[in-house]
Order: sequence, then C-alpha cells, then structure tokens
Amino acid sequence: MIQRIQSVWLLLAAIFDAITFRFPFYVGDWQRDTVPDTVDLNAQSTTVLTILTAITGVLAFVNIFLFSNRKLQLRLSYLGLLLSAVLLLLYFLEIGHFNRGDMALWCLFYFAIFVFYLLAARGIRHDQKLIKSLDRLR
Repeated sequence: MIQRIQSVWLLLAAIFDAITFRFPFYVGDWQRDTVPDTVDLNAQSTTVLTILTAITGVLAFVNIFLFSNRKLQLRLSYLGLLLSAVLLLLYFLEIGHFNRGDMALWCLFYFAIFVFYLLAARGIRHDQKLIKSLDRLR
C-alpha cells in the first residue's frame, strides 16, 4: 500500500539500488601490474557486488507488497538492512584495491539505501505497535 510511509521508503531503496548500477561509489586508479587504469567502482565492478546489489533491490521491491504480513515484512526489512550494511563493507574493502582515487558524490546513494531500509523497519514496527494497542482496546 502506497499510503503507508514504509512503502515509500522501500520504493526509494529499490530505486536507489537500481541507480547504483550506473553511478560510481569510488573513482580511482586500479592496482594493476604497471599501467594504472582509471576505474569506476560501482555495483557492476565484481560479481559479488552485482549479486548482492540485485538481491537488495529486489528484496526492497518485493517487500512493498508484503504489507498484509507485517512480521515477514519486518524480517525482510532487517535482512535488507543487513545486506546493505554488508554491501557498504564490501565497497570499502574494494577501495583497498585502488592506488589512489576519490569518493564519488554518488556514494551518498549507497548510504541512502541503508537509511531507507532503517526508516522502513521503523515504520513497520510503528504499525505493529499501533495494531497491538488497537487490539487491546477491543
């Protein structure tokens, strides 16, 4: 349901996740034998990053439609939160393979995915508490 705020957060997480396939997290000189190459570090840089980014985005999109099962939606939001934290860790580990470079402005999108999952989980928990309090009143 779009009227629930966590659906908006999950949709934004899915959109920003799709954007990470195009825009870089880090731009620098890749450590090769003798010739440095200027490379963009994005979601397509390694197979592990590609798979985890795709799973994180699909999980956010699918999670939007699980509004009728809040417990499952909350668990999947926590899983997405964990996967996005692992992705950020992997990106920082991949930066170690560069001789030099700079963080791209687009790296904010990568951090925003984590924040959107966090906000969605918070919204789902708020809904659960509201439903529990309404059940007590009946």
